[in-house]
Amino acid sequence: MFSPVHRFRDIERKPEYLHPEKCIPPPRLGSLGTMWFIRDGCGIACAVITWLLVVYADFVVLFVMLIPSRNYIYSTINGVIFNSLAFLALASHFRAMLTDPGAVPKGNATKEFIESLQLKPGQVVYKCPKCCSIKPDRAHHCSVCKRCIRKMDHHCPWVNNCVGENNQKYFVLFTMYIALISLHALIMVGFHFLYCFEEDWTECSSFAPPTTVILLILLCFEALLFLIFTSVMFGTQVHSICTDETGIERLKNENPTWEKLSSWEGMEAAFGGSFSLNWFNPFKSVDSKPDLLRATAVSGTASGGGGAEGCAEGCAERCAEDREAGGPEEVKA
Repeated sequence: MFSPVHRFRDIERKPEYLHPEKCIPPPRLGSLGTMWFIRDGCGIACAVITWLLVVYADFVVLFVMLIPSRNYIYSTINGVIFNSLAFLALASHFRAMLTDPGAVPKGNATKEFIESLQLKPGQVVYKCPKCCSIKPDRAHHCSVCKRCIRKMDHHCPWVNNCVGENNQKYFVLFTMYIALISLHALIMVGFHFLYCFEEDWTECSSFAPPTTVILLILLCFEALLFLIFTSVMFGTQVHSICTDETGIERLKNENPTWEKLSSWEGMEAAFGGSFSLNWFNPFKSVDSKPDLLRATAVSGTASGGGGAEGCAEGCAERCAEDREAGGPEEVKA
């Protein structure tokens, strides 16, 4: 009786199993829109809630704490700082949501395209059966975006998008700026409570005392919750960048088949160049990597021999697991 590995190796030898003729060629670049947007109801709702929460925080900070204050210097400085950080947070969220995270062209696993790769004996590329695309190394299929995403870390409903190769910078900036405005809001709420305890409550806000207390408590709860959440997300993202390992790769405990970057090289790659103020600028774009098959072909020097047979020996077990989970199929020279 054949083991699963042998069974899948037999299937791999049959080119008709891959059905490249059933893949619809990708549309021409000229017919594609330039905006990336995921039409997911849950993600859109989460993104709208995110913006509303930031607007609510800005409303309480301005109209409950700063504008009624008699200290104009204190109000001006804190108003400028808070609104600048809030603007940068929303701009980062906007860019993270509307930037292509590194989607692999859909339907490019056609017979003509595979033949054009001119694969050498023993080289392997992977085809995603879900989006009919040639799957680059470190790419994973997202069931929400319905695309394979290069260096996909995770799909975040709060930005209604995957976090991948091209938009990780904006997601990191979003979590950082949200954490900063949350911390700033908590500090201002603390000072405002002290000020109101020392003064008359009717004079420390333009709202009635019960309304003021409710608004401040809600802001305090929101700021504390988002400070913890975004700080953790910011830390995990920076850790992923510095270790050159995405969240999915870490969860799957995948052995790296790529040459890992150092911590600083990873930061420069994610933020688009050497350290500068542009690292913190959500309007500065990160150079995308259009090379679809970058590090896709796997050399046939895996354990078990050379050439196509050697590659099959080394990759068959991984392919078997991937296919059982609806993962990539193998296209072999």
